[in-house]
Amino acid sequence: MPDLLIELFSEEIPARMQTRASEDLKKLVTDGLVEAGLTYAGAHALSTPRRLTLAIDGLLAQSPDTKEERKGPKVGAPDKAIEGFLRGAGLTRDQLVERDTPKGAIYFALIEKKGRPAADIIAEVLENTIRNFPWPKSMRWGSGNLKWVRPLHSILCILSDEAGSEIVPLDVDGITSGNSTEGHRFMGTGRFSVTSFDDYEAKLKANKVVLNPQDRADHIWEDAKNAAFAQGLEIVEDMGLLKEVAGLVEWPVVLMGDIADDFIALPPEVLQTSMREHQKFFSVRNPKTDRIEKFVTVANRETADNGVTILAGNQKVLFARLADAKFFWENDLRVAEAGAQPWLDSLENVTFHNKLGTQAARIERIAAIASWLAPIADVDPELARKAALWCKADLSSEMVYEFPELQGLMGKYYATAAGHPVEVGAAALEHYSPLGPNDAVPSEPISVLVSLAEKFDLLAAFWAISEKPTGSKDPFALRRAALGVIRILLENKISGGILPIVYWCVAKIKSERFMEDRKDEFVTLAVNLAKLNKDEVTLAVADALRENVGNGQDLDRPKEIAHEAMVIAENLLSFFHDRLKVYLKDQGIRHDVIDACLAMPKNDDLTLLVNRATALAAFLKTDDGENLLQGFKRANNILAQAEEKDGVEYSYGADVKFAEDDTEKALFAALDTAETALKPAMETEDFAAAMTAMASLRAPIDAFFEAVQINSDNEIIRRNRLNLLSRIRQICLSVADLNKVEG
Repeated sequence: MPDLLIELFSEEIPARMQTRASEDLKKLVTDGLVEAGLTYAGAHALSTPRRLTLAIDGLLAQSPDTKEERKGPKVGAPDKAIEGFLRGAGLTRDQLVERDTPKGAIYFALIEKKGRPAADIIAEVLENTIRNFPWPKSMRWGSGNLKWVRPLHSILCILSDEAGSEIVPLDVDGITSGNSTEGHRFMGTGRFSVTSFDDYEAKLKANKVVLNPQDRADHIWEDAKNAAFAQGLEIVEDMGLLKEVAGLVEWPVVLMGDIADDFIALPPEVLQTSMREHQKFFSVRNPKTDRIEKFVTVANRETADNGVTILAGNQKVLFARLADAKFFWENDLRVAEAGAQPWLDSLENVTFHNKLGTQAARIERIAAIASWLAPIADVDPELARKAALWCKADLSSEMVYEFPELQGLMGKYYATAAGHPVEVGAAALEHYSPLGPNDAVPSEPISVLVSLAEKFDLLAAFWAISEKPTGSKDPFALRRAALGVIRILLENKISGGILPIVYWCVAKIKSERFMEDRKDEFVTLAVNLAKLNKDEVTLAVADALRENVGNGQDLDRPKEIAHEAMVIAENLLSFFHDRLKVYLKDQGIRHDVIDACLAMPKNDDLTLLVNRATALAAFLKTDDGENLLQGFKRANNILAQAEEKDGVEYSYGADVKFAEDDTEKALFAALDTAETALKPAMETEDFAAAMTAMASLRAPIDAFFEAVQINSDNEIIRRNRLNLLSRIRQICLSVADLNKVEG
């Protein structure tokens, strides 16, 4: 069975496209071969900046012969129908076979196809792959019509086995396949022919090309670490940059250079970002001072002077870049030390969203939310407000304009320069967090408040203008923001309902256009939400709004605004619940358990909700939990049937004096004991204790159902037992809605 080697040799392929391109080449070619009947033992794709390579092992020498029986039209069908069938089958009428079937005589065609040589199939598949390759961007060159990411120079395509190798003949817009390729652009010896993959890889290495991108990355990393270690330094790990640099060179040569003393005082993150983004350099840190003191660059060739000239050129360009960074840093420091008011003022001219106003308006909302939430974290509201007002000030700085990825981090540095408390700088850095599932959440109280305020405002704002995520589209990262709120609350063990906060945020945004000069008065009214139910707060806010509305205003509009805000807030709470379900499923908690807890009061307290769900999930995994669930469902089903039949609700009146059986009396006692334990447990939200109390009911309920007939002939006894089942139902439902838990 022969092996196939393909190489598509071109000008330099962008590093970011190489991995995907090698995977696409493998998929397109192997799928095409298999579809044509050529199976194989294994395949692997590799890439360098100038080539995509695919090696396929154990390929069939030719596709197998096939036979296909195809059912045609009925005998006696119109000639056009029969002729169409014959064209599709590639046969003549005399080759058809008539067969009797339950539906009458039918024409059948037996289509036999001879196997084809592998080379013929490979040529077709590879040409189709090249002409239809899914590059993100491609170009034409010269006078041809072929499109490729960069000009394609040659195609290597050979089949090899023990007897030798042969070229698979192929021509794509004048580029003829062969058995030769080139090595390194500068250090190679010119074109050379190959006979197999092993021969190909070995000759490439002899011509200064490392074919495997992982081998190039490993070589770069080891050489860089060793060079840094020799001088008592360490490389700042950056796996993304390592992968990119490995895609820029075919023969990596690691060189280490110095950073001028003028630039070492710059923040390490500024140095690292500037070198990574502009020059693709690795940063080298002094572990004793935590400063970036050197850099590592990777050349694509060896030189007679061991890279001295290359390093000098790189340093010259780098120092020009760092001079810009230093200029930005020093200018920004001067603005920060003067209070940074120009930055804050400039945000008045930056649009956050055309329906939501400016960044300055948004920051003012975030500050109001953080100040209002301050008592939750037992911090000074004024400090929380100050941190929120500062959190996005660095968006106007020159450094962040040049390097947007440094936003937040520069805010921390500039807060120190402006003389703000350390908590203000920390909030600027951390209020974006968490940025992903593996990112840490803020833990310091001020940072927690500002981060929550920023995310609540973001969600409320876009819900208020009906810009919600749809399907896979989420341009404003609202799902990430909701999950961020959930993680911050849970990981910091913050309890309390979020519906008042959500309503407060939505109400502020909805009222801004209606009562521009009195919006703060309106928002203050929502503080009482926690003490009122949703209907009461709607009326209370509407009445208070009317008192503040000047003559000539629409007096019905305040009530409409209050009602709209509540509807939006409840809709947004459902979105939080959906995100929480995803989060808890990842924690191994079943969807029905989550639904059982969501159906309970205070379901806007996400920490309480998770504690309840965690305790219930653990309880249901035990024998007591599983059996008690079955006992509850049995009691509930019997009760539901009796209530439907009798047209009454059995919800009170069970009396132990009507108990006839010992198990019945024992169940009364067990329910009394369980209720006594459950009440304080639920009041203190000790769900583990509540589940323990529930577990004590398992045995007496089982015994009761074993010994007692519910539907007694004595109507008094029957009603008493049905009311006893109602007590079971009430006690179980006080912990979670077990109706939603699957049996």
